[in-house]
Amino acid sequence: MITREEIANVLDHPVYDGDGNKIGDAKHVFFDDMTGRPEWVSVKTGMFGSNESFIPIRDAAVVQDHLEVPYRKEQVKDAPNVDVDAGGHLSESEEHRLYDYYGINWDSVLSEAERTDDGRFAAGPGPAGTASAGTAGTAGGMTGRQEGADRTGMRGDDAMTRSEEQMHVGVERRESGRARLRKYVVTEEVQQTVPVSHEEVRVEREPITDANRGDALAGPEISEAEHEVTLHEERPVVETETVPVERVRMVTEEHVEDEVVRGRVRKERIEAETERFDDDAARFDDESARLDDERRPGRE
Repeated sequence: MITREEIANVLDHPVYDGDGNKIGDAKHVFFDDMTGRPEWVSVKTGMFGSNESFIPIRDAAVVQDHLEVPYRKEQVKDAPNVDVDAGGHLSESEEHRLYDYYGINWDSVLSEAERTDDGRFAAGPGPAGTASAGTAGTAGGMTGRQEGADRTGMRGDDAMTRSEEQMHVGVERRESGRARLRKYVVTEEVQQTVPVSHEEVRVEREPITDANRGDALAGPEISEAEHEVTLHEERPVVETETVPVERVRMVTEEHVEDEVVRGRVRKERIEAETERFDDDAARFDDESARLDDERRPGRE
């Protein structure tokens, strides 16, 4: 268990579990109202310290510039949420629930609370949940930031410290999905018009003239003959060629948009109360009666 002198080395310093994992930063230390010994430390955990978890420090130790507790980080983060009243006290039921969660025997807590630090027995327990009870049921009469204050929260200079929670919002980067490029082959029907030609036979007849008479009389007068002509035609020929047409890649673009984040923060309020004593009230009433008597008609 840490001592009151070591609290300055605990507040706003890291808290580690037995495996060397950082749990968070210590924010408040709660004391037992009867013995005055530190009982609990509250640690800011979660994303950006959004949660505050309670850890018993009966078996904790200050190591260099941090506090080590014999509880795993996951166990602390899953500890039950408890309510702290406006006076900075844990109720007996809340404290009992925390001890049960951490596996600490409640009877052993009671027996330790009935002893003072020097080994002498304290006064017998009073009503459950009162500051004078030997049950340690109302641990944390003051936070670590108010170590010099009494149980009502008043400091030595008769001034109260008013605190409030502030919400700090940050962002975390995480995977939101995946995008990929995939290339596959499809077959499409294409159509293209190509002009083709072919040869056809046409018989031409010409009369005998002086110009062609010699060719016409070159052969026998009467005979049989045959002349053959080879015909040609064009047909479409299809072949394919692979050519690159474009390069495709994926790039990411970051778009920023505003998102409203809502949360709850607790704030302390301080109000002044004035109490009049009976003798002063009587004196004021006598003074009022005297003034009323002086205002009556006929008095100089």
